[in-house]
Amino acid sequence: MTTTRGKHFIQSLKDGRSVWLNGEKIEDITTHPAFTGTLRTLEKLFNMLDEPGMREKIGFRSPKTGEYVHNAFLIPTAPEHLKQRKEAFKIWADATFGVMSRLSEFGRTLITSWHATSEMFRQYDERYPEKIRRFYEIARDEDRFVIQAFGNPQIDRSKDAAGTSDPDAHLRIVRETSEGIYIKGAKTVATGAPYAHDLIIAPNYRVKDTHPEYAHALIVPLNAQGIHIICRESYASTDIDEHPLSAQFDEMDAVIVFDNVFIPWDRVLLHGNPEAVWKFYNTLKSNALTFHQTVVRLVSKLEFITGLGIALAESIGVDSFLNVQEKLGELIVQVESIKGLLHASEIVTQKDQFGMLTPSPIPLQTARNLGMRYYPRAIEILQQIGAGGYTQTPSTTVENSGEIRAYLETYYRGAAVSASQKIKLFKVAWDIVGSPLGSRHELYERLYAGEASRMYALQYLASDKTALEKRLERFWTITEERRNEP
Repeated sequence: MTTTRGKHFIQSLKDGRSVWLNGEKIEDITTHPAFTGTLRTLEKLFNMLDEPGMREKIGFRSPKTGEYVHNAFLIPTAPEHLKQRKEAFKIWADATFGVMSRLSEFGRTLITSWHATSEMFRQYDERYPEKIRRFYEIARDEDRFVIQAFGNPQIDRSKDAAGTSDPDAHLRIVRETSEGIYIKGAKTVATGAPYAHDLIIAPNYRVKDTHPEYAHALIVPLNAQGIHIICRESYASTDIDEHPLSAQFDEMDAVIVFDNVFIPWDRVLLHGNPEAVWKFYNTLKSNALTFHQTVVRLVSKLEFITGLGIALAESIGVDSFLNVQEKLGELIVQVESIKGLLHASEIVTQKDQFGMLTPSPIPLQTARNLGMRYYPRAIEILQQIGAGGYTQTPSTTVENSGEIRAYLETYYRGAAVSASQKIKLFKVAWDIVGSPLGSRHELYERLYAGEASRMYALQYLASDKTALEKRLERFWTITEERRNEP
């Protein structure tokens, strides 16, 4: 069997993009050690759409080309479509153990949902439905890797675009022509940017009517002239034995700088209308299809952490201790709770006025909010189970230990596992609890959906509290009746 899709994806990144790492411009990310480990992972994922038996699980045939395309582009109109989408998300999430959060399914789902509901925004731009349809088909049939960035640089978070004296603090339109617009500024945080083809951008706040130049919803090709992808420090490792997660799954985060970048009109979804753009962004935030994907990934990640915790406990013989069993039980409760909420969302589905079927958003938002607190706790449990064993792990594997191999085999063995197995297990666990990659993931899970107190408050504000209030009213009624009984 020949698989070429992954190779084609990697070759497509040799497109003149401007990627910066450690103060240097990377001329070819496909050969740079900071990116090659992750690219090998992505290549395998893309190749799944070429593999008989697998491609049917993660994709469907494009009505335009007849080739298999990812189920993130499948517009759900029936319950089986949601199952197909979930299966595709779960296969990719399991293949990366939930550690890669931006594999393009989220961005592709945004494009799919906007295409399916495009008539909603025709009132703001007559060409909007045609523009989003055209890009949806391009992204679907060309395997475009699509991500999003809605944040602004942390210059002065107390001020919005209208309140700052620096016009470049927020991305803005600086010029309009008959062919398109020019933009200047920056957006954050663009996770996966070095590997992506297209970036969705919009302001994540309500732009004031007095500053319409800051109101826009755009899809930007990341190799456009004037775009600079400025990466954080690489957490990638070239040693898969020492850092088995970091060597494969560092998806990279970046700030995207736009220095008078030209965007053609067919990629300008909305502009100059703060009301329209704010409605667009809020529709995005409540999009149950994207929440569905993130919760599927969360399940995979928590399953991985739980399996790791159980293996750690068994390897050092503490799985019979009541306090450890309690912690392992807590990990299982986390997994089953999120799985239950995911299942509930798929039972209570709803069709919008455009015929698109979506899972119930309330269980999904609940799962996302719980995940913000579950994941840091899960990492804490791994730290407690492994304890001092992390600092005892040698800086080599048994197989590469040379003259001291006998010592490792004697003093690093586990209760029921060999020294080789136990050392490898602890290296994986340390990579998720103590390495730079692991610390980044804890930060990500805490904040990727928003600050926890704000997101919990938003769930309260968005909830229908009538039934709960009526329960209390019923209590007062019953109490009053009891009081008046003879």
